Amino acid sequence: MWIKQYDFVVLIKRVRVQLDLSQEDLAREIGVSYATVNRWENGRFLPSRMAVRQVEAYCDRMIELGRLLLPDRI
Repeated sequence: MWIKQYDFVVLIKRVRVQLDLSQEDLAREIGVSYATVNRWENGRFLPSRMAVRQVEAYCDRMIELGRLLLPDRI
């Protein structure tokens, strides 16, 4: 999983801002609740492995579509 090289809190916020999504919109896109995205972004909870895979798959799709650019390390 390439996503492990990133600080998850920073990654989630950066992805959301770059794609111009609210926490609710991102939650809907990756199939989790708004509260979950909010907790991740505020550093209160870490995602499960399954959630990390969902976020990674979503980011991969957005990168392929040219909508998301991530630096080598966040």
